[in-house]
This record gives sequence, C-alpha cells and structure tokens, in this order.
Amino acid sequence: MRDGVTNRAGVAGEGGGSATAARTPVKTFQAYLPPAHRTYSCIHCRAHLASHDELISKSFQGSQGRAYLFNSVVNVGCGPAEERVLLTGLHAVADIYCECCKTMLGWKYEHAFESSQKYKEGKFIIELAHMVKENGWD
Repeated sequence: MRDGVTNRAGVAGEGGGSATAARTPVKTFQAYLPPAHRTYSCIHCRAHLASHDELISKSFQGSQGRAYLFNSVVNVGCGPAEERVLLTGLHAVADIYCECCKTMLGWKYEHAFESSQKYKEGKFIIELAHMVKENGWD
C-alpha cells in the first residue's frame, strides 16, 4: 500500500448470532513487513514503518536532526497538507504519525513548487529520532 496503511477494526458478532449477544471489539491489525527483510520501526512502539528496499536517500534534515526519504511506508497516518518553506524551497507537506502510538514521525511531500524538487512528491520523510533498525542489519 503506497500511501500508508489504515488500521482495520471489526466488531465480533456482526452478521449473525443472537441480538442480545455482546459486541466486543476485535483486535486492530497493523501491517507487518516480511520478517526476512531489513526494516525500520517506530522507536516508541516498534510498529513497522518501512522496508530498507523503499529507502531513497539518507541525506535529509528534519526538525530534530537527520531524516530519511522513503518511497512508501506502512502503519502511518497523514494529517492535512500545508505549505511550508523547507531548506529546498516551498513545498506542500502533510505531517505523518505512527498509527499505533500516534507519535509524529516526519512528513509526506504532497506537492513541490520547484521543478527540481518534483521527485519528492508522494514520498515520505521519517526522522531518525523516531525510528530504529530491525531484522538482519548485522
């Protein structure tokens, strides 16, 4: 799923059974990346965020230090887009957060106003301060 994954929740007892049966929430599922792949996870709750295969660049700067640019991510929610002047010019960006623990992670590039920055559109920045490497980094 290219633009993040929304959690799915259901209610037990839907679609049949007694009208008096109690409705209990079913566990909310999150996306898991294949266990054999090197992954980046939320440092706070360990939810998977991105595969190393989706990494585009390690040469970005976030508000809290170094950041990585990814082609796609999972388990990430997106806020409303707003225009911001970043180091590379004016962009329309939307803050992204971990769907599991709601920690702000970085942003998604919605629109780049300068032609040299168009390659960033639809891509995601995650700050290193909010992620950890897992699976096969030895």
